[in-house]
Amino acid sequence: MSQTNITLFAQALQLIDRKVFKKIVDRYDTDKHTKGITTWTHLVTMLFMQMAGATSVRDISNGLRSATGNLQHLGVALAPSKSSISYINKHRTYEVFRDLYFSLLEHFEPSLRKRKQYARRLKRKIFIMDASIIPLSLSLFDWAKFRKKKGAIKLHTVLDYDTGLPCYAVLTDGKTHDVKEAHNVAFPAESVLVVDRAYVDYQWLYNLDSCGVFFVTRLKVNADIAVVQEFLTNEKHEHILSDHDIELTGFYTSKKYPKALRIVKVYDAENDKELILLTNNLSWTANTVSELYKARWAVEVFFKHLKQLFRVKTFVGTSPNAVRIQMWCSMIAILLVNYLKREAKYKWHLSNLITFFRINLFVKIDLWKWLNNPIIEKANSPPQLTLF
Repeated sequence: MSQTNITLFAQALQLIDRKVFKKIVDRYDTDKHTKGITTWTHLVTMLFMQMAGATSVRDISNGLRSATGNLQHLGVALAPSKSSISYINKHRTYEVFRDLYFSLLEHFEPSLRKRKQYARRLKRKIFIMDASIIPLSLSLFDWAKFRKKKGAIKLHTVLDYDTGLPCYAVLTDGKTHDVKEAHNVAFPAESVLVVDRAYVDYQWLYNLDSCGVFFVTRLKVNADIAVVQEFLTNEKHEHILSDHDIELTGFYTSKKYPKALRIVKVYDAENDKELILLTNNLSWTANTVSELYKARWAVEVFFKHLKQLFRVKTFVGTSPNAVRIQMWCSMIAILLVNYLKREAKYKWHLSNLITFFRINLFVKIDLWKWLNNPIIEKANSPPQLTLF
């Protein structure tokens, strides 16, 4: 079938290998007693919500019903009703969508793509770990208690700096401390982990060091330290204020991390403040340490895109399972859109691509031709006759 005979949305869904998806479905047996609403229909429904920017089950159901002639191209026999969407979101396990995300991530991993500047120079894999709060209304999501009058869940992610996408993600209640979840993650030897100050647990950092993992973070304000050696800073990098090898002198912290560490003080011109960076690598240049911590901004950009461009602030279901399904489908959507953005010849901004895709969701045009040349240039108009 010609690609011009099916919609952009249908062509985007073709990026998902149905055989791989079926294996995941069989693993959890989610198509048992489906009553017509298969797991694939469920996935298409939730991805439609993310791609179209629908805000309610009514919008999702009516939006799919309005595309009656195009449903067969989506692999959907019948658009689910509002009650069906609510039911399957509550009862069909979110694990299917979680496993699909990581399967797609592995498939779309650009293994031959050149690493970014610092990853290439260091010849190491760089990971950035962080967590972000997703606010919820406590009156609707009474299971998601965060504070006295507030509800929330927390998305913990480990971002692969090469791809800009999470290679590890888990959803917990909002009260779970960032570093608690970090204990469950293993990193390959010789890799680099960049985290903020919330992850400074000296016992955990020492375990990372023992496993051959390098880390860059920020020193806690109340840390007791002693300077072992001071180094001259490079005049070419004016933002580097000082560079020292140190050791922890606190009674408990010195036991938790008995080895030498290094602190690099840098000036953050954008926020007009000084940062004291902490690392276990004693041989990198001070500027490399500074640039590695600056790379942490990639995870902030990811959270920003996830919250602003996809539906993770308003939820169409109130059960824990429904919330998790919506979160994982938003992750699948951003993965697919990132892949399209990366492969297109046209230099898209992610926000523009999402907007244009939503406008043309059910337009029948070749996906890659549209991605490579989205703006149709007007032919030169014929010359006007001169009257005077």
